Amino acid sequence: MLRIAIASDGAGYELKMKIIEHLKERGTEFTDYGYDSDGSCDYPDYAEKVCEAVISGEADRGILICGTGIGMSMAANRHKEIRAALVHDCFSAKATREHNDANVLCMGGRVIGSELAKMITDLFLDTPFSEAERHVRRINMFS
Repeated sequence: MLRIAIASDGAGYELKMKIIEHLKERGTEFTDYGYDSDGSCDYPDYAEKVCEAVISGEADRGILICGTGIGMSMAANRHKEIRAALVHDCFSAKATREHNDANVLCMGGRVIGSELAKMITDLFLDTPFSEAERHVRRINMFS
């Protein structure tokens, strides 16, 4: 069973809470690394917590949510071991797992609705990496 690390900033708080409710309904194990309100905060602090959980093996994958998803994805991708994907559609959610073995999903709480975000989350969690040689080769080129 996958273990998920999840966090948001204030702009992503409402969507994060809806995704947490969805994770509970799925029976997916998760740890909420904060933020705990819709007030302003420094989102890189929360991206760091989720990335550290994924890097250390405490979590298998991460989910980060801010207003657009852009800031969280930028903060997450500064870590060599993280492959964070900013996703706002189902095709990209599936493709980033199959082709890029993305380990952190970033979404924008001000960009997409909760029902689409739940579908994206399901695809991100349920789609395996293809392990095709060309994809492995390309991922290894990131380092």
